[in-house]
Amino acid sequence: MSDTQLAQPVTAGAKELLAHALSPVYRVMNGLLIVSVFMIVGLWLSGNGTQAGAFDLARILVPDEARHMVWQNGFGVLDQYQEEAPKALADKEITNVIYGKPAPASSTGLTSAKQQTVALLMPSVAHAQVKPISHLSDRIPASKIDPQALDSKLMVSIQNQRAVADFFEKKYKLDRAKIEEYVSNTVLIAKEVNIDPVLLLAVISVESNFNPLTKSHAGAEGLMQVMTAIHKDKYALYGGANDAIKPEVNIRVGAYILKYLIATSGSLRNGLKYYVGAANAETDGGYTDKVMAERNRLISLCQPATQNKVSPSDKNLNS
Repeated sequence: MSDTQLAQPVTAGAKELLAHALSPVYRVMNGLLIVSVFMIVGLWLSGNGTQAGAFDLARILVPDEARHMVWQNGFGVLDQYQEEAPKALADKEITNVIYGKPAPASSTGLTSAKQQTVALLMPSVAHAQVKPISHLSDRIPASKIDPQALDSKLMVSIQNQRAVADFFEKKYKLDRAKIEEYVSNTVLIAKEVNIDPVLLLAVISVESNFNPLTKSHAGAEGLMQVMTAIHKDKYALYGGANDAIKPEVNIRVGAYILKYLIATSGSLRNGLKYYVGAANAETDGGYTDKVMAERNRLISLCQPATQNKVSPSDKNLNS
């Protein structure tokens, strides 16, 4: 018993000494754990499209769907504290859309952290409850996209959107409200998918003449003439192929497919050739040239004629 009693203080002292020796290790491990958690959460909240290895880790740990729910529902809860009535918000031409990286703005509060301002001819289209397709399109590295297919920023202007709507209204004898809806949806979706809205409008013009009910013998449907049977998996995001001709769905799926084909084929022209189904053919029947010509026509509508600036020496020459 005396030996046991003598051994107890020795054991207790050894445990205390070991705990004292390991305490710095525990502190370092706890610190690393806290830093890791903050890094993962920070990367998760940083937004789509970074294509970084660390972000891919965050993507695995916290799926994109969860992040979309946070941004849409979390920030949506804050909207109820705004003083403006919902009807007044709907009437605004400037619509706040929660996509992509936050645009520089003077607004304050948490809502500005994931907020982007998009001016639309018909702002009400931004309030439609449509699931975004950015979680797919953002997986396509921006470095793979032909610069011609990226947003030219021409359609951020309401004036330019109105000029394009005027052009298509006269060209196809369309209902004004419908063409404004299509143009606004295209601008909104192009921002979501990160592709040039002028390009999308040109494709819609050539593919369907802005008639959402158009259907080809091969089974292509809607404004973007997407092959419904081939792309059922993408329409599954929107409840199935029954909504394949809805403009807000059809443009989203078509825009994603076009961006993917541009990235995989290596250029805008090749992407258009793939889009029309002529990937293995020698010619696309002039489809690419038609789209590019329509695109250039729309660009000319959005770019005002440059006024010649006359210098004093030029005045003398002109006189």
